[in-house]
This record gives sequence, C-alpha cells and structure tokens, in this order.
Amino acid sequence: MGQVSMTVRMDSQLKATFDALCAQFGMSANTAMNVFAKAVVQRGKIPFEIRGDMPADTSASGYAAFTAMRKMAEAGELPLLNEDEINYEIRQSRLER
Repeated sequence: MGQVSMTVRMDSQLKATFDALCAQFGMSANTAMNVFAKAVVQRGKIPFEIRGDMPADTSASGYAAFTAMRKMAEAGELPLLNEDEINYEIRQSRLER
C-alpha cells in the first residue's frame, strides 16, 4: 500500500504538548496519529467516548445505525490493534528521526 499525506490543524500549545507526550512514549506525532487511525478503523469507533446532545435534525435511522455499530464494537466483535502493529508503528517512527 502507498502512503499519502494528511494535514491536521491544531492550536500551537496543544501541538507542543502533544509532541512532548509522544516523545515520552517513544514515538512521533505522526506515529501516534497512525496508531489512532488504525484503532478507529479496527474497532469501528473512536477509542474513547465522545458525548453530546443529539441534534434535532439527526434522523432516527442514522442514530440507530450508529448505536448498533457502537454495540458491536463494545461487544468485541471488531478486531483490536495488536501488539505487533503498535510496535511496527513505533519502529517506523524511530526510523523517521
């Protein structure tokens, strides 16, 4: 598979803090974003809870589909990121330095 670039915009203070934490984890911000993206794809959900009020214009069928997918992920019916994949991302990050 080929690689593509992606730009993420964030507050400069958030970026500096994120970079520093990633360095403590032994990885780059790029690797951390790849680990996050893989976890989202493999689990079929954001790997942490995001909550808010349901907008008035949200269709019942769309919300029902979202709820069903979330239950599948919580039941473990979607694969998790394994240790080998995480270690691969860390090794790639160290090669980028």
